Amino acid sequence: MAVEEDTEDGRKRRGQRRRAQIIEATLTIVRRDGATGVTHRTVAKEAGITTSLTLYYFATLDDLLVAALTSVTDAYTQRIRQLIDTETDPLDGLAQLIAESAGPGRERALAERELSTLAARRPVLRPVARRWRDNVAELARTQTDDPDIIEAFVALSDGLCTAILLDEHEADPDHIRAVLSKALPRSSQ
Repeated sequence: MAVEEDTEDGRKRRGQRRRAQIIEATLTIVRRDGATGVTHRTVAKEAGITTSLTLYYFATLDDLLVAALTSVTDAYTQRIRQLIDTETDPLDGLAQLIAESAGPGRERALAERELSTLAARRPVLRPVARRWRDNVAELARTQTDDPDIIEAFVALSDGLCTAILLDEHEADPDHIRAVLSKALPRSSQ
């Protein structure tokens, strides 16, 4: 029985690694060529596998795009969740996260932005694309309960991320934090 379980676990781990490989290849294509460059064939080529294998793991292009966007948004969700749960100043942490879009996090932020924009045309991506906005709104609710301020804060955060990606130069987390704090005055809840 233990050998059978080890075999099943081994297959499961290999399957998870293969899925991750395909998702990473998809993100590479999105970063390099944009979301319109993603096909099962281009992903298979990038990953060095057969097209039929990509179809085995992701039956449709939408499945593949949702998985790629989910991998990025899950990472952001985890970071923002950690800011909400552990930081005494979650705005400072959010400013750092946004600033990373100009540095080490640029490629993933670019892929996330590209796929989130694609959600306007592909409704299946919308629930995943909304996660960033939902998480930023939850962080804002730690500071205020005013829905208009929360909505403005989310829009500002989106705009800052986009501006950083367009500017292609280092972002100043202190400046980002100052802008965020002006948009989100602390109120008593």
